[in-house]
Amino acid sequence: MSMKSKMAQYQAIGVQTGIVDADPHRLIQLLFSGAMENLATGKGFIQQNDIEQRNRSINKVLQIVGGLRVFLDKEKGGDLAGNLDRLYEYVELRLFQANVENDEVALEECLSLLKEIASAWDEIRPKAIAEDSSASD
Repeated sequence: MSMKSKMAQYQAIGVQTGIVDADPHRLIQLLFSGAMENLATGKGFIQQNDIEQRNRSINKVLQIVGGLRVFLDKEKGGDLAGNLDRLYEYVELRLFQANVENDEVALEECLSLLKEIASAWDEIRPKAIAEDSSASD
């Protein structure tokens, strides 16, 4: 077994352990992280003209963004959840365009949008953890 494949297995175990131990807020952070990582690799595959790998990377991001949409609680989230849903829908559209048109700029736009949302999500983590702690007491 090569060193590269051993490292990949080790990283997969670390990710799986992180997921098992994660609270719901952390799971969303992991989704954002995975989406942004795949956007970056997708951009690299566009530059390398590797259509198959580009397609895989973008499809992973599409799955993640679809998952983020499913997690939205439109009843409790009100306007914010509705706005996020529309934003995620837009990101999905741009991802489809990026894949069909081999468009690096579209991937950059998606990455920028997701980074902004992820940053806001990171900022509310302490409050979310405090609320979870007080609710379980």
